[in-house]
Amino acid sequence: MRRAVFPGSFDPITLGHIDIIDRAMPLFDEIIVAIGVNAEKKTMWSLEDRLQFIQEALGKYDKVRIMTYDGLTAQFCKEQEAGYILRGLRNALDFSYERSIAQTNARIAGVESIFIISSPGTSHISSTIVRDIARHGGDYSELVPFKVSP
Repeated sequence: MRRAVFPGSFDPITLGHIDIIDRAMPLFDEIIVAIGVNAEKKTMWSLEDRLQFIQEALGKYDKVRIMTYDGLTAQFCKEQEAGYILRGLRNALDFSYERSIAQTNARIAGVESIFIISSPGTSHISSTIVRDIARHGGDYSELVPFKVSP
């Protein structure tokens, strides 16, 4: 079975994330959307809210499982028998950041990273931008799969 882990904080899930998942579906038998739990990271939405948002957005996908994890992503992949980490790339900065992580995961854990370049219509979207707009009372409804409120 070709299984991939799509890790992130998903704070919140965006149309950019959905784009990557939609385009990865034909490549894998199963995609685990994995919310990384980091007690030191300040999130805008609670873990419970993020789980609910993802379940609402991805409930129609029968090849997607939603899980949480803490620790190293590569270790989580091994525990889930996933040979791949799925990552979306919006720009060259994303690639530069992700490349060394991918090379390390492949060498140390034998987990390959699969990069999908964001569609032009979603490459400007990030959870960071959504959070910033939300913090300042702006309308971010066109960036997320449904209205999430802070």
